[in-house]
Amino acid sequence: MSADAALTQELFRQALQDPHGALDRIVSLGDQFGLPVSREAVKAHVASLDDGASKQWLLKARGGL
Repeated sequence: MSADAALTQELFRQALQDPHGALDRIVSLGDQFGLPVSREAVKAHVASLDDGASKQWLLKARGGL
């Protein structure tokens, strides 16, 4: 996903408006690529990121996560 800038921006915008939907979408994308991804795994991964954009996303979307 990080290699697809348009998808990353789309997910970021969705996370700001609908955090639960963004999590569901990420899990769905994992299914499409045959990757076992859970909502809990996504939350843990995002929480472990150490960059400004990810922290901003967390701050704005935390209520829905």
